Formats: sequence, structure tokens, C-alpha cells
Amino acid sequence: MKRYLGKKKILRIYIDNQDKFEDEPLWEAILQKVKEHDIAGATVFKGVAGIGAHSELRSFNVFTLSQVMPLIIEIIESEEKIIDFIDKIDFMIDEGIMTMCDTQVIKYKHK
Repeated sequence: MKRYLGKKKILRIYIDNQDKFEDEPLWEAILQKVKEHDIAGATVFKGVAGIGAHSELRSFNVFTLSQVMPLIIEIIESEEKIIDFIDKIDFMIDEGIMTMCDTQVIKYKHK
């Protein structure tokens, strides 16, 4: 499909694996919104470690029952769709950061 080739934007949403929205994991709720709003796709990455807004180190510790791990949700789409999407999900995120940068889609294969 040629409509995804060319200049696009990357939206990155930085949250934690324990963040919730209406009693479900926030990352799952955001992915559901991706599906509802005809976004090309999204990927969730789990970070090995990170320091969040409260300057607390978050990493895997085998001796801790509750693991707080950083997550990044990455979306590649047109600027217009990303800006509209941000407006639709902003209320869902209590703590986190969103960034947007340019990218060039050179190949997109899809059956």
C-alpha cells in the first residue's frame, strides 16, 4: 500500500507497565484507541530500566514482587492523524511524556 510511504511522524508515549486506565493496563487501553481511530499500527516496547518523572530508578529486580518497568508505545502515522490521536488519548494519561519526531517511511509491506 503506497499511502504509508514518504514523510511521516513518530509518536512515542513513555509510561510505566503499572499505569492503568479504568482498571486495565494503560498500554492496552491506548492500543485499543489505536485500533478504533484507524491508526496504521503501534508497537509497545518494554524498557530494561529507566528514571521517571520522580527521579526513581525503575528496573527489574528478582527480589521484588511488584516490578515497575518503563514502556514506550511507538506509532508511525501522518502528522494530522497523530495530532488528532493525541487529543483523543490525552485524558487517559496521568503521568508520562509524549514526543513526536520526523521519519521517512521507505518501505511498507502488507498483505
